[in-house]
Amino acid sequence: MKIFNGVKIAIFVLIILILGLVIYFFNQGSEIQPRLSENMDKKTKSEIPPEPIKKISLVTVYDNYLADSRLETGWGFSCLVKTEDKNILFDTGADSPILLSNMEKLGINPGEIDFVFISHLHEDHIGGLPGILEIKPDLPVYKPEFFSGPVKIENGIWTTGPLGDGIKEQSLIIESEKGLIIITGCAHPGIVNIITSVKSQFPDKQLYLVMGGFHLFQTSDFDIKKIIEEFKNLGVQKVAPCHCSGDRCRELFKQEYKDNFIENGAGKIIN
Repeated sequence: MKIFNGVKIAIFVLIILILGLVIYFFNQGSEIQPRLSENMDKKTKSEIPPEPIKKISLVTVYDNYLADSRLETGWGFSCLVKTEDKNILFDTGADSPILLSNMEKLGINPGEIDFVFISHLHEDHIGGLPGILEIKPDLPVYKPEFFSGPVKIENGIWTTGPLGDGIKEQSLIIESEKGLIIITGCAHPGIVNIITSVKSQFPDKQLYLVMGGFHLFQTSDFDIKKIIEEFKNLGVQKVAPCHCSGDRCRELFKQEYKDNFIENGAGKIIN
């Protein structure tokens, strides 16, 4: 009988221990679950795409085409991208004196530039950089070799990363409320290749504007018209070719795009 009673006591103690463990792990689970939910919420929020930039001004400050008679021209390209939060200088043209003179006439303070974005390392795109760095020596400069692929630089602002098999060139992508804006330096990787790359990167976004150098100044009418057709097929709504695009390229794009063609050049401001 004593052995039997001892067994019953042992079984009772075991049951109490099991119940205690069940209650303990249940309580632990109720404490862990909110932390898991909180982490999941944070992850979900981080994956929500940023709001498009609402206020954007694109000012061509250096170009071989002229839009503002007060300014000087030179072979090369530079564009100031002004958003609500940042002033970005895309390329610097070929010459510091012309670049800085044009900026002064446009009321642009080089000291207020937040960073310089260099499309590629040709003189007509980096020649004005020493003058800018003399005014603001600690200014960040983003060159193509800094990136190995598409990268978000700021909220709503991306680089395509270096493209092309020969001359490595990056283009700037801006997420506006009307769609994506693509700014190209010389489009050495091929203007259609650049746009196609951006489209694959942002398949659900509209392509609102493509501006900059299209590198079509030695291209035949037949090939330019094919490129224009590809622009249309890719959904590009507006175009603003300048610099190395060529006169004939601008004429043919204007014929096709009509009111959606923007006469770009030094002093042109696109809001």
